Amino acid sequence: MPGPSSDKTERELRDLPDFKILGLLHGASNYTFLARVGPHGADGLRAVYKPARGESPLWDFDAGSLYRREVAAYELSKVLGWPRIPPTVVRRKAPHGVGAVQLFIEADGRHFLGESSRRAPTWLRVALFDVITNNADRKSGHCLFDAEDHVWVIDHGLTFHVDPKLRTVIWDFAGRPLPEDVCGDVERALVEAERGALRKSLEKLISDAELRALTRRLRAVLGPDWRFPEPSSAWSIPWPPV
Repeated sequence: MPGPSSDKTERELRDLPDFKILGLLHGASNYTFLARVGPHGADGLRAVYKPARGESPLWDFDAGSLYRREVAAYELSKVLGWPRIPPTVVRRKAPHGVGAVQLFIEADGRHFLGESSRRAPTWLRVALFDVITNNADRKSGHCLFDAEDHVWVIDHGLTFHVDPKLRTVIWDFAGRPLPEDVCGDVERALVEAERGALRKSLEKLISDAELRALTRRLRAVLGPDWRFPEPSSAWSIPWPPV
């Protein structure tokens, strides 16, 4: 989980001067590039670069805001301690302008729908994170497995909206209460989002209204009667699901 090595990776992704586009990643809704940051060859970091100017227009999310939401999700995950999101930063000096730069994860092809019966604690935390961030696009393919069998979650551009937007393939925990072993994590995130360092970070990434909505969701999750939501319609599941 996030620690000193993550801090070093963040600095390198954000500040190292050498930044080379390796190619366009096909299949994404927005322009997304594979890049190398730092020295040429094996010593450089491979990264995913999502420039603001490459974002497709959406009727319900402000233009040029998706890359900041990617970073906001990562910052929140660091405070919660889960889920595992690759280090993600705002980088201003890049070939196509300001955007999100995220450490590239070498994945093995597995994803949630093939692994949903295993790792219940991991999937519960991903599902809870999506409720807290109001994730409008949790596809199965956004859950990656690396060579060491770690689960990483990516693609958080459609998060933090003020209106209910939850769309996900992970409905396995619908109707269940908040487990006691995550209450402390959520309480810590609420304090940080209201008056801590997390708030200062998020103020640069999402709007005041979105930050207030986040704190409301965190409080709601901690309520005694809260339960994981149920899907309300077919719209509650993204298409395609992978």
